[in-house]
Amino acid sequence: MAVTATAPATRPQAAPPRRGAAAVTAALALLVAALAVVDITQGTAAVGPAEVFKALTGQADPADASVVIASRLPRTTAGLLVGVVLAVAGAALQAVSRNVLASPDTLAVNAGSYLALGVVGATGVSLPLLASSGVAFAGGLLAAGVVLALSGLGTGTVRLVLAGTALALGLNSVTEGLLLLFPEQTEGLYQWNQGSIGQNGFDGVLQMLPVAAAGLVGLLLTARRVDALALGDDAARGLGVPVRATRVTVVVLAALLSAAAVTLAGPIGFVGLCAPALTRPLARRFPAFVRARAGWPAVGLAGAALVLGSDVLLRALVPADTAVAVPTGVVTSLVGAVFLVVTALRLRDTAEAGAPDRLRTPGRTAFRVTVAVLAAAVAGVTVAGVLLGDTGLLLGDVVNWAQGRAGRTVSFVLDTRVPRVLAALSAGAALALAGTLVQAVTRNPLAEPGVLGVSGGAALGAVLLVTTVPVAGSWAVAGAAFAGAATASAVVFGLAARGGYRQNRLVLVGVGVAAATTALISLLIVLTDPFNATKALTWLSGSTYGRTMPDVLPVALVLALGVGVAVARRTELDLVSLDGDTPRLLGLRLSRVRLGFLVVSVLLSATAVASAGTIGFVGLVAPHAARTLVGRRHVRVVPIAVLLGAALVCVADLIGRTVIAPAQLGAGLMTAVIGTPYFLYLLVRSRR
Repeated sequence: MAVTATAPATRPQAAPPRRGAAAVTAALALLVAALAVVDITQGTAAVGPAEVFKALTGQADPADASVVIASRLPRTTAGLLVGVVLAVAGAALQAVSRNVLASPDTLAVNAGSYLALGVVGATGVSLPLLASSGVAFAGGLLAAGVVLALSGLGTGTVRLVLAGTALALGLNSVTEGLLLLFPEQTEGLYQWNQGSIGQNGFDGVLQMLPVAAAGLVGLLLTARRVDALALGDDAARGLGVPVRATRVTVVVLAALLSAAAVTLAGPIGFVGLCAPALTRPLARRFPAFVRARAGWPAVGLAGAALVLGSDVLLRALVPADTAVAVPTGVVTSLVGAVFLVVTALRLRDTAEAGAPDRLRTPGRTAFRVTVAVLAAAVAGVTVAGVLLGDTGLLLGDVVNWAQGRAGRTVSFVLDTRVPRVLAALSAGAALALAGTLVQAVTRNPLAEPGVLGVSGGAALGAVLLVTTVPVAGSWAVAGAAFAGAATASAVVFGLAARGGYRQNRLVLVGVGVAAATTALISLLIVLTDPFNATKALTWLSGSTYGRTMPDVLPVALVLALGVGVAVARRTELDLVSLDGDTPRLLGLRLSRVRLGFLVVSVLLSATAVASAGTIGFVGLVAPHAARTLVGRRHVRVVPIAVLLGAALVCVADLIGRTVIAPAQLGAGLMTAVIGTPYFLYLLVRSRR
């Protein structure tokens, strides 16, 4: 009697969660359907809901029917397909990596696909859509494999984001170099990289649909194994699940889905990161969503709603003629950047911002020898930078030019080359000093103006002025760059200060701000006229092309100020870099000292960006190398880091304008190629 009495009472308790999960899924489907209907009615042509209905029922005017069938329906269908596959790919990657920050963006899948397609485009080979998807798949899969191998697995870690961000920066730099070297062969690839669901007919959707279906079916077939992995590797092995094979299979299938989305619409940023996060709270209320087979369809619908909602919002807020030129990926990237910042503030960060590693401190003689060698190296690369280029010169030509006795050709070459060399030297030294100050204040070895979004803010301010006021002078550009850098740094350091600049929070907030600035810069470049777009893209690659002596003056003055402050306050720098208690015990006002050093670092970063464009990783490599050479005392670190930064950027600029002369590559592209492996090495070392 007791059993028969209790059995009916337990069954109804299990049913509501299942019915609730089904109801939530149905509600998501209705939301997607509503957004799809609204999206179809939006566009530049005067084709409203009534005309759309007539077109769908075969009663519309041929012109209206053509707009609906050839443009709007394919656009909406592409948005649905891209949103679903990216969201499911992100959910699958998060499940097998046990990392809530895993996605096609943070695993550099999109960057790998972008590079692979850029390489094919540079060769001049024209591939059909399916072959392009295969190329994108290979590039994305390789990038994801590298990131996963470097970052390791584990719930809550942001190491994956750091590795993916660094690798994406390096891969994108190489791709941008290809775009600048082969502008005709890669025409339109930059706009494609921003991600747009606009289509010209159903051909692309129909070709990618079987690829996406194969990937989705494959993931659903692995769903039970993925659920077992959530119990832990040992438990999964006990249930007979091949852990390694399951992870490899899921990563390959997720890369296939990402490649299909990238081929169809370009990289639509952060959908695979945000959609699973939006549905994750549902699993706590409806246990059915914990299982992959029930949760992934809901995640896919959330991804479709995110993409279509972004497109609808864009076209609702921006005039129709302008909205056509704005890629949907820019909007989703902005949403994803905000999500990253919010996630950084909510994640439990156990990585303390500690003092730098204990390093040996060489004697005074060794320090002097190091300074002398580096000074000689800087002098050597300066001379080489002045003499070498598409037109070779001799030292006698330089002497005659300095005395005003050079010929017209030599004078023209040196009048344009000397400012470039000085801009590279000054910018490199300024970025190195900025990185030194930031790492000391935050006690974070991964802090660097580029990684923390400060350089991105400066670039946004400068590009905004360059694209809107093309005749702006060097001081105006420097001022705009400083305003952008100050805004970005206020957001990054202000949010990260809560909790004492913990390592993961600081860098993750910086990555989010950097992603937002990149999206806004892309928006400005896409909307501006072609001449200014090319100018901005060249400048963003870290090029010193066209620099004059007035362009060098702001960064040189700020560099002199920064070096003076760092040397005069070297003891305070040493104390701040130790811990948070020692400076207070010695009567040092920690917040005021930190603010002062951060203001100087922002000034240095902003003027360096205004002078030589966006140059990454110098503020990371130079301080680390300096501490390795001379120890932790900043009276020694500062001059060594400044010399190393100046030499690094000058060499990068020299290589960029001589190796493939008369074509040129920006110094920022070269430093990214050098700095990316070094950043990944630091991640591997810290993991050990």
